[in-house]
Amino acid sequence: MRRKKAPKRKVLPDPMHKSILATKFINNLMERGKKSVAEGIFYSALDEINRKMDESGYEVFEKAIRNVEPLLEVRSRRVGGSTYQVPVEVRPVRRQALAIRWVLQYAKSRNDRNMSQKLVNELIAAYNKEGGAFKKREDVHRMAEANKAFAHFRW
Repeated sequence: MRRKKAPKRKVLPDPMHKSILATKFINNLMERGKKSVAEGIFYSALDEINRKMDESGYEVFEKAIRNVEPLLEVRSRRVGGSTYQVPVEVRPVRRQALAIRWVLQYAKSRNDRNMSQKLVNELIAAYNKEGGAFKKREDVHRMAEANKAFAHFRW
């Protein structure tokens, strides 16, 4: 290794739920450094989920993220002259990061009135094990399953 590894930055828990997961989600939702706007969208989405469902909004959010987290993914690995898609387990930190990224990606691509509403619908869909983000997870797992024959190339 040529250089020092960059230190992991500690993320402070959000003020309302005392949760690091919520802070990470808000930071990913944020655009152009507008954190208060991102917090507003996130908290109003949780309030809306509170009204729609019998569970608390934060619990629905947490379960939705857990439902979207991938266990396996494929990584490209060159052996000889050919490239193989090798299935590997996903580290917990990356697992969470991918889940957050996918939920936000598919929430943004929804056709609803505003971002808060898009987020509500995507989180409820993920909670019920449906929707774009959950489908993405299933596709990633299917790819890993299909390439299980190359698992011996793991490094």
